[in-house]
Formats: sequence, structure tokens, C-alpha cells
Amino acid sequence: METERTHVRSGVEVRQAAAAFAQPIAERGALQLLTSFGPFVAACVAMYLVFPISYPLTLALAVPTGTLLVRIFIIQHDCGHGSFFASRRANAMVGRLCSLITLTPFANWGRQHGLHHADWNNLDRKGGGADIYSSCLTVRAYSALSPRQRILYRLPRHPLIANVLLPPLVFVLLYRLPFDTPKAWKRERWSVHLTNLALAAAFGALVVLFGWREVLLIHLPIMVVASIAGVWLFSVQHRFEAARWTAKGDWSFADAALQGSSWFGLPPFLHWLTGNIGFHHVHHLNPRIPSYRLRAAHEAVHALLPIRPLSIPGALRAPWLTLWDEASGRLVRFRDVEKVAG
Repeated sequence: METERTHVRSGVEVRQAAAAFAQPIAERGALQLLTSFGPFVAACVAMYLVFPISYPLTLALAVPTGTLLVRIFIIQHDCGHGSFFASRRANAMVGRLCSLITLTPFANWGRQHGLHHADWNNLDRKGGGADIYSSCLTVRAYSALSPRQRILYRLPRHPLIANVLLPPLVFVLLYRLPFDTPKAWKRERWSVHLTNLALAAAFGALVVLFGWREVLLIHLPIMVVASIAGVWLFSVQHRFEAARWTAKGDWSFADAALQGSSWFGLPPFLHWLTGNIGFHHVHHLNPRIPSYRLRAAHEAVHALLPIRPLSIPGALRAPWLTLWDEASGRLVRFRDVEKVAG
């Protein structure tokens, strides 16, 4: 009983520690905008200037440009949580501006993402549209599938498909349609169509100025890099060697945040480049903390409850961890299950 009280108390304490950083700071938000949009626009200009000289060099520049786009996506993500600015209107305006660069409808994605925050790392999760990254089958449930059902479940979750082929298709094509948006979400469905109109106007203007070939061969590689990097970051935030997944009856908010979300131990520059989203356990502990305050919130939480970071090698192994083994209490690979079944 005393252990349970201590556990509850520590959960309350860390949530209180995180909550102290849940207030936006306008000056820091403005600086974040400047240091995100400024380098991204400069990198895009550099790609246009280099394009007539060397396309291989243009493709090489797509790597830093694409990672800067991830940073802009984190701003949109914050605006969707209403955490980037204190003003709801400012969050909506900046979020919609970001959506014209990330190709991601602001209102629609924000509400879909809210479903993820409702019950992440929940083995009984049913919602979330077509998001294959926020759900997980147990080994027992997977073993009960027919051979055909196993193939259909396993194929889209192969690391090369889930983390390399699907991300660009999702951002470039699928986000152009409200394919998994309930019909009752009228505002969110309109956000998809209005975003498409704005994108048609923006890219149409670029085509008139520079030509369709230049626009396609510059912006498509940027989106490929950004979508692959972003989806990989998202996937390893909840599927890594030490991650804990629980059934609905055992699920608790604080435990799911601190044990089911990763603290990605990146170098400081990579934390900056990815908008501090590597402090994901703190983000789930309190989604109202703006990204530019996540590091400070993490330090406050870590002082109360130290957590082991996810290493880069561990993150590179993480995409193969796809099933929850209830017997061992850990994530395992498909081939581990197939070996046992064989």
C-alpha cells in the first residue's frame, strides 16, 4: 500500500513540475519562428540557385532543408495543441501558415493527433483513423490471425514500407483527401480542401516564376526527407526497447507518458533541429508545454524521476519492434514470433 501511495505521489509531483512550464513565452515563440522559417527559406533559395549548376548538389541540400521542415512541423504541432502562443488566434494563424509548407491540413491533423494523445500506448486502442504508428497488437492477438491476415498486418509495418515508402505518400498524396476523417468533422474536412486550394495557388505561383520541373525536383525531395525523418521520430517515440504498452484497465496517464514515451538522447543541435520533440515523455506528460520549453521541463522532471534516454543506436533498431509480448513485457519483432510459431 505504501509503494502504491509513493507511486501516486511521484506521478502527481512530476506532473506538477512539468505544469510549471506550460505557459507560452511570446518572445521565445517569435524567436522560434525566426530561427525556423529564416533558415528554411534560405535553404530553399540556395537549392533554387544551385539547381542550374548541379542537381546532385541540389539533392544534397534537400537533406538539411528537409530537416528544417521538421522543425517547422513541430511549430505547427505546438499550435495544434494551443501551446505555442497564449493567443488561440495566433496559434491558428501560425499553424495554418506552417501547413502551407508542411502540406499538412492544420485543423484536420490537429484533431487526429488529439486522438493519439487520448490513449497512446494503449493495447486496446481503437481510434486514430489510419494511423498505424499509434497502435500495437499483442503477440497473442497476432498469432490468432489467419496467415493472410498476418501478411496484411505485417506488410505495411515493415520498416522500409512504414518508415521510407509510406511517409512521402502520406504527406504528398493522402493528406490531399480527408480519407479517414469522420463525416461529422465538417470543419476538419474543410481544412483539407482549403489547404489544397492554398497550396495550388502557392505552388502555381512558383511554377510561373521558375517552371514546373524546377519546383517538382526541388520541393519533392524536401518533402521526402522531411516526411521520412518526421515519421521515424514519431514512431520511435512510442516503440523502443524500454517502452511499456498496457491494456486499458492498467493504463495510467503519468505511467504512459514516462514509461511509454521516449526521451531521445540527441546532441543539443539535433534537439534544436527537431524542435525538442525528443523530450517526448514530457510532451505527453503535459501537451501544453511549448516545444521551446520542453528541455527545461525535462530537467525539472528528471530531477524528481530520472529516466534512461533512448540512444541513437536504440532508435535505429526500434522500427523492427512491432508486437507486444505480454509474457516478457516488452516489444518484439515479427520474426521473433514467427520463429516461436515455427
